[in-house]
Amino acid sequence: MPYQDFLHIALIYLAAINVVTFFMYGIDKVKAKRSKWRISEAALLWMAVIGGSIGAWLGIKIWHHKTMHKKFKYGVPAIIILQIAIIVYLITKVEL
Repeated sequence: MPYQDFLHIALIYLAAINVVTFFMYGIDKVKAKRSKWRISEAALLWMAVIGGSIGAWLGIKIWHHKTMHKKFKYGVPAIIILQIAIIVYLITKVEL
């Protein structure tokens, strides 16, 4: 697969996973307010790990959800930093 095709697919994936993650945080916030069945914290964090970290961070900030939980307050930014470091590393190693 040519590099440009891979990059295009990767960007579409990242956009989609971040939108889904963002709305998962919003849905969980609504469910929390209504004392309904909730999305597990593990699921919310795994969505960040698999590429939805920006959506998770925006969900925390915009929905004001999970702001007091240390694993979200510090974990999601740590995931973002780690993912950026991995991307920078891969970009510097790929021959165009």
